[in-house]
Amino acid sequence: MKNSKEIITDLLDCAGVRINGSRDWDIHILDNRFYDRVVTKGSLGLGEAYMDGWWECKHLDQFFDRVLSVELDHQLKKDTFSLIAHRLNYSLNTGRKSQIFEVAHRHYDLGNALYEAMLDKGLNYSCGYWTNTSNLEQAQQNKLDLVCRKIDLQPGQSVLDIGSGWGGFIGFAGQRYRANALGVTVSVEQKRLADDRYSDTSAVTQLRDYRDINAQFDHVVSIGMFEHVGTKNYRQFMEVAHRSLKKSGYFLLHTIGGTQPTITADHWITKHIFPNGVIPTLTQISQAAEGLFVTEDIQNIGIHYDPTLMAWHHNFTCAWDQIKGNYDWRFYRMWVYYLLSCAGTFRARRNQVYQIVFSKGGKRQDYSPVR
Repeated sequence: MKNSKEIITDLLDCAGVRINGSRDWDIHILDNRFYDRVVTKGSLGLGEAYMDGWWECKHLDQFFDRVLSVELDHQLKKDTFSLIAHRLNYSLNTGRKSQIFEVAHRHYDLGNALYEAMLDKGLNYSCGYWTNTSNLEQAQQNKLDLVCRKIDLQPGQSVLDIGSGWGGFIGFAGQRYRANALGVTVSVEQKRLADDRYSDTSAVTQLRDYRDINAQFDHVVSIGMFEHVGTKNYRQFMEVAHRSLKKSGYFLLHTIGGTQPTITADHWITKHIFPNGVIPTLTQISQAAEGLFVTEDIQNIGIHYDPTLMAWHHNFTCAWDQIKGNYDWRFYRMWVYYLLSCAGTFRARRNQVYQIVFSKGGKRQDYSPVR
């Protein structure tokens, strides 16, 4: 029977990764307890071993691109605790209303200084659109403009952003398109900063669960929030979007999408980054929208998330000396691991980003896809 080191060595060899090799994607083991931890704890053990300084890699994004391209993560044993936690997350419905503010407290309220240092000036915390640009600021402006054009947003119209974050979209829609934009978030810190930034504009942010929205709008968007809804709540989310949308308008859903259904996300991600998160598939989204919406257009912009995450990583590491007083060394390693492992995930095409345009079927003319 192979020992843990032999198992890990053989698996990594399948991905072209060497232990203590000289290439950028090779890993260097600094604590031999690494092997047992990864074999017994899977992806959770791999991530926590990195946080604890048990291994290093010059370019984590390249390592994860190779590992995920050959699906090594599926060959690692999941520990019993992870399996039980995953089942409990589903059965307890961690996306339910009583739990919805947890992700805000544990992730989005980590401090606005962190996100101001890492993101673009508009604080857009979702995939940019890098067509004809190599600049993060322009990529995010491209994405916001793409969304506005896809819903055919016109001056004076009302638009709702479900999960509006720091107000990047509502600010853009109000200032660039002269729309009346309302955003809802469950993060106190996000609302505070959005209120400061857009106090003199028509963009308004409310601290509210999406299920409590009770008004109608010309258009509805949700950008990078659906990943927090939870499998059991997909249909209810679509019902809220449906009742919030006027018959002649469009609803645009921008979400990370997976290639196979799951009831919970990767255990390391849910434990350390996004509690209660889960990535939907196109089938799950479509089933949730059945009988409510007509699907007008689907675009996969997943390849654009790799450069977005790499830009965020660059900004974060460059700003670390200015913000590290609020965090510790283990947080730094956790955040680097988060950004670069996710970049590798999108580079390996394991995750996608879908922009889906829905209508209520009230428009009789053809919808012309916007790119």
